[in-house]
Amino acid sequence: MIGFALGAATVLLAVWLRGRLAGFAAQASGDYAGGPVLDIRSALNGALVCEGVIHGPDGRARSRFAGEIQAVWQGSRCRMAEVFRYDGGAVDRRDWVLDLAPDGTISAAATDLVGRAIGRQRGSALVLRYRIRLAPDAGGHVLSVTDWMYATPGGSIVNRSQFRKWGVLVAELVATIRPAPVRDAERCRGTSARAPRAAGRWRGR
Repeated sequence: MIGFALGAATVLLAVWLRGRLAGFAAQASGDYAGGPVLDIRSALNGALVCEGVIHGPDGRARSRFAGEIQAVWQGSRCRMAEVFRYDGGAVDRRDWVLDLAPDGTISAAATDLVGRAIGRQRGSALVLRYRIRLAPDAGGHVLSVTDWMYATPGGSIVNRSQFRKWGVLVAELVATIRPAPVRDAERCRGTSARAPRAAGRWRGR
């Protein structure tokens, strides 16, 4: 019995170490010192469009969405309005205020965050960590979120986010963000101000 318990503990430790050392959580800003530079003052600026998929903890796609983002910088502060439309018909909205320090440190706030988001941009990537409270009709749970954004050679951003409760993965988001076509830029500015908020959807951005 003791041998079995020790064996089980060893397996669990190995699984935990693999997740910490070789998985999503093992990433660090220093891993992305090279490659195309990601500067959010230019990459996340003006009218943007976003498309993505949300996966459940089993890895299967559970929801798809398209979004519009309007970001305006004044010095080192950015005000960013997001509107996302899900394939089920729901509409979700979030307004961010981001502050960028000279060393690349990022501090951000939004109405449904618990505390502030803290992150850093370095090289070709950006990481942002925060806690978000879901709406009451989605259970009101508080989830821990890790956002990674990666620059691409063509100027788009690839966003990968994980949502966890008590350390357990409950959802993962993968999306692309790119400048809106000229014909859509005015629509992005207008809809970001008008769209109602519909709660109960996973949002990592």
